[in-house]
Amino acid sequence: MIVLHAAFPIREEKMDEALDLIDDLVEASNEEAGILTYRATRDLHDENTIRFFEQYEDEAAVEAHNRTSHFREFEAELPDLLAGEPELTRFDVADASEMEL
Repeated sequence: MIVLHAAFPIREEKMDEALDLIDDLVEASNEEAGILTYRATRDLHDENTIRFFEQYEDEAAVEAHNRTSHFREFEAELPDLLAGEPELTRFDVADASEMEL
């Protein structure tokens, strides 16, 4: 499994536009084969940062996602939306299990 965590600082005046694009991106991405989870949320401490949490079955699913029209549309709009450099972390996970609290 591959897990990606990304943080995108969004220009305050572009947030509504970004949220519309992200809503479409998340909805379409969750319909893709090979994507286990695809979520986005506003950061609790910085409302102008959007955080993504993505889980993929494998590298092929990541590559397929990066070729989709909804991802490319979002990617094309990013330069106009960003207020700074995004952060992206990739985790290659050999095993994962649910835990009880």
